[in-house]
Amino acid sequence: MGFCSLGFPRAVLGCRMSASFPVALRRRASPFVFRLPSPFVRGFASAPSSGSKKANEYMVDLDKVRNIGISAHVDSGKTTTTERILFYTGKIKEVHEVGGKDGVGAKMDSMELERERGITIQSAATFTEWEVENKRHNINIIDTPGHVDFQIEVERALRVLDGAVLLMCAVAGVQSQTLTVDRQMRRYQIPRVLFVNKLDRAGADPWRALEMAKKKLGLTIHPIQIPMGLEHLHEGICDVVRRKAYLFEGHKGNQRVEMEVPDKYKEEVAKVRASLLELLADLDDEFAETFLELEDEVSVEAVDAAIRRQTLAHNLVPMLMGSAQKNEGVQNLLDAVCRYLPSPAEVENKALDLAKGEEEEIVLSSNPRDPLVALAFKIQEVPGFGQLTYFRVYQGTMRKGMGLIDMTLNKKVQVKQVLKMHADEARETEAGRAGEIVAVGGIECASGTTFTDGRSNVSLESMFVPEPVVSLSIDVPKNAEVGKFVKAVKRFMREDPTFKYFVDEESKEHIIAGMGELHLGVYVERMKREYGVEAVTGEPKVAFRETITQQVRFDYTHKRQSGGRGQYAKLQGFFEPLPMEEFGQQDGITFSNQIVGNPIPPNYYPSIEKGFKECCTKGHLSGSPVINMKVVVSDGQSHEVDSSDYAFRLCANGAFKNFYLDAMPTILEPIMKVEVMLPTEHKQSGLSTINKRKGMVINITDSGEQSVVEAEVPLKDMFGYISDLRGATQGQGEFSMEFERYQQMGEADIEAVNKKYLEELRKKKAEKN
Repeated sequence: MGFCSLGFPRAVLGCRMSASFPVALRRRASPFVFRLPSPFVRGFASAPSSGSKKANEYMVDLDKVRNIGISAHVDSGKTTTTERILFYTGKIKEVHEVGGKDGVGAKMDSMELERERGITIQSAATFTEWEVENKRHNINIIDTPGHVDFQIEVERALRVLDGAVLLMCAVAGVQSQTLTVDRQMRRYQIPRVLFVNKLDRAGADPWRALEMAKKKLGLTIHPIQIPMGLEHLHEGICDVVRRKAYLFEGHKGNQRVEMEVPDKYKEEVAKVRASLLELLADLDDEFAETFLELEDEVSVEAVDAAIRRQTLAHNLVPMLMGSAQKNEGVQNLLDAVCRYLPSPAEVENKALDLAKGEEEEIVLSSNPRDPLVALAFKIQEVPGFGQLTYFRVYQGTMRKGMGLIDMTLNKKVQVKQVLKMHADEARETEAGRAGEIVAVGGIECASGTTFTDGRSNVSLESMFVPEPVVSLSIDVPKNAEVGKFVKAVKRFMREDPTFKYFVDEESKEHIIAGMGELHLGVYVERMKREYGVEAVTGEPKVAFRETITQQVRFDYTHKRQSGGRGQYAKLQGFFEPLPMEEFGQQDGITFSNQIVGNPIPPNYYPSIEKGFKECCTKGHLSGSPVINMKVVVSDGQSHEVDSSDYAFRLCANGAFKNFYLDAMPTILEPIMKVEVMLPTEHKQSGLSTINKRKGMVINITDSGEQSVVEAEVPLKDMFGYISDLRGATQGQGEFSMEFERYQQMGEADIEAVNKKYLEELRKKKAEKN
């Protein structure tokens, strides 16, 4: 195997992905979102469906539509890249910087908090145009957050997009949220191109980033460009397909200059190109025939076509590179989006045909004259427009004034206006056709709802919604602000399925729950800014779980007589832990009825199950939900007069309360995958901050002056970590984290949590008395 001057292997062959590319990580549905039992299936259609002449003309135009998302780990340059895209395509007249450094802020970060903090909090949609090979393409773009706390924004964006740009930093390479985004792209089978950004930064090494991506993501990735210099010497890129070099001159790099490849890069271009052609010949039978005949003289058009076919088949991820901050390589990224990512007409989307009475799938067409099928994927209040519902139209046409059917509630609503969004700006349009993303005002629904025009009885699968991992008690001291507080949390829950609000039944505390400290902190700040609510929050609480560790038999009789008709029920059976590879992967309990004969009338079975399941919402060690437990009822007794649904429900309650502790329950806690980025000179200080928080270091990567530490740390020990990290690194350390799994706590921690819980119960009991 030959290597180029930068150590790049000639045969760039990663882990092959099959053409069928399975939907990965199928997980249970959240109870807060409508979910269908059949998997969401996407494929690639060989040709658009037939229709009228006008429809076929539209289908030709649809071939030049791209619906893409830009996703990455936090601070990889997503919003900066999007800002350059809008500038080079003429959508905005001037480039503004992330974080409002120039006093304005990036266009896609329209929220004041986003510009202050320099992070994306909400996904933002826009549309623009780009010309490639004399063909004008319409590009719908969704810019997404990179912080794990706002992962639902990435989830729902990828649910409705056809292709994606995965960004990676040339210094850090694959980071924790890169892995999360990759899983999300796999879940919805999204073809993507990879853009390795920040080639100008100290320590930039796209080849190391490439090897990390192949190893950690398991993708077949191949560069179609090489850099012309790195770090402060970076000056442009060479395209190995076209064998041309590109410099970026003029105002903010708006003049792309094409030139012949400089002599010092010709050998490297030839090696990388040869590796690319060999890979394509191995993957693509059609290209292989041409390659065997023409070898290196194969046409650019043939290479482009093969890259496109294999990208759409999920067998290849083309890798591009540049520096969005230094205005280099973004125009070539736009070319790749148009050349290699699919149009809506090429994506095969399926829905469930509810009229069949069975879970029968049908293929949706991209014909604008067919019955309308659209998915509401995002709800957001926009200043000047009120509440807007964002739709992806999969089939048919959505027009102003038409009636829609909410397929979840079977309710009719009306389209008052159809809008095309540009961040926080909107332009009214005549209609939203199949393949387009539009917004509509005045529609009340939940994210993930399917809408039709009444001519079809189908439903699309909704998106995956992760469960909250952190909660806070919240109080509004001023009575005059309570109404505004209620209005705020209702709106936030409509907009964000991962944000929860409820009142604890025992303590009567008001609780907000979400994906992390930053997530909840943003909403508390928004209450203050947008509603004038000065809320006071308590200490963060971790979402613990309980489970049992051994089987225990129960035999419990509920008997109560107080004159007249009494209460009688008897249940026998056992509790046992569910076999599993990891804790916390199943929700609640599994109920099994193994009663032989008829000692208990079958009409009482639902009440028995309900009685056990309602008890499992609060375990005895921490008051947390009980998971991964099987309840088997094998026998029992009833009384002809005194038995009732209520009696058997109370009997199930009593069986759980009296025998649960005999099953040796334990507490499970969330373990977070933590990634710490810090200067190498402060690495030891950074490691000590992880050790103090009971973390286990998994990997350390040193790249020049920067080090990346990967660790697993209990969530309960991560609160306030940023202050410790910055203190240990002179303010230069950063970290990110995401939920990894539930894991059994140590005995000392279980004892501490149990002691605190029992003290809280005693305090509540004393207050009641």
